[in-house]
Amino acid sequence: MNRLIWYGHATLGLETGGHSLVIDPFFSGNPAASTTADAVNPDFILISHGHGDHVGDAIDIAKRTGAKVIANHEIVTWLDTQGVSNVHGQHLGGGYNHPFGYLKLTLALHGSMLPDGSYGGNPCGFLLTTLDGKKIYMAQDTGLFGDMKLIGEEGLDVVVIPIGDNYTMGPDDALRAVKMLQPKTVIPIHYNTFDLLNQDAATWSKRVGAEADTNVVVLQPGESFEF
Repeated sequence: MNRLIWYGHATLGLETGGHSLVIDPFFSGNPAASTTADAVNPDFILISHGHGDHVGDAIDIAKRTGAKVIANHEIVTWLDTQGVSNVHGQHLGGGYNHPFGYLKLTLALHGSMLPDGSYGGNPCGFLLTTLDGKKIYMAQDTGLFGDMKLIGEEGLDVVVIPIGDNYTMGPDDALRAVKMLQPKTVIPIHYNTFDLLNQDAATWSKRVGAEADTNVVVLQPGESFEF
């Protein structure tokens, strides 16, 4: 059994194959956070891009727990200069068999400047095949792009997708994305953290239910979904 936790904003937890992951660990300064950085103890940290609301508390958590950080090459190189050396760099389209499953970095349409202004490389999403064969696509921060149809051909069990608009897809494009991805279940994230990102997830869920053959799970920060 795999368990996905939404901590608020785009911060996720994933328990799979006996391992604990935190994705885009933005706790400090996150008004939607359901817990604190000190309360999570991951084995692995995944960072999708360099923005402060995604790098978040990664350095402090990695130093405290010894968790391995997985991100693009530019981010892990920068982390090494910050005193985090237990890292694994990948790049878009590249996959690797980690202890928790096969992780591939996917395209994401976004930016990636690091908190100190350093170049953060290309933003990404995460396509994970778990040890028990489940496929989860965490799109993280992205706009709509046509190759989502190719990702959908993988046969996705769970998709995590932003709906907040302004910085990422909004509800309309997120619905189009679901139609291309065709997952069994979709979970919306990256909304209602700040006023600029306010969206009605319940209304969006009804639209998806009416127009796509996909189960929608709307979580509150701190809630989880098992698959």
